[in-house]
Amino acid sequence: MAERFLQALGRVERVITTAAFALLIAAIFLDVFSREITGVGLHWARQAGVYANIIVVMFGLGLASAGGNHLRPRFADNWLPPRWSPVVTRLQDGLMSIFFLFAAGAGAQLTWESIRLGERSTLLPVLIWPIMLALPLAFFLVGIRHAIYTRYPALSPRDPLNIPQPPMPND
Repeated sequence: MAERFLQALGRVERVITTAAFALLIAAIFLDVFSREITGVGLHWARQAGVYANIIVVMFGLGLASAGGNHLRPRFADNWLPPRWSPVVTRLQDGLMSIFFLFAAGAGAQLTWESIRLGERSTLLPVLIWPIMLALPLAFFLVGIRHAIYTRYPALSPRDPLNIPQPPMPND
């Protein structure tokens, strides 16, 4: 069930990221096209592109995590004996889960304040909280993903550098 959840989550993140990236490209293209044809850009295009980029980045975080391509320092990879690797990997995923769930809570608080204050974009007459909602949602989903990796290490993506990971005892 956890594996199916991760697969469905990955599909949803890919659809959202692809759609937002297409919107980003379309907004910038239309702005440049308008500037070339009329000499005047579209006043809304840059802001729409920024909002689309926020969505791409936030949901791209989950895709990077799902592919094992997220940034992580590797300088300490050989400090501990290889036999500790399964425990260290679980600890890393557990700490990442806690971090992202905490970040989701902070993002939810910021989003709630934006809703409460009725904040609007200065360039576009739209509320900004729907875009801000990407922060807590994306952080929450990455936190859940790492919680699943902590519980089921076999579902964790393979290390892109092919650093061997011994199996966890009793899994």
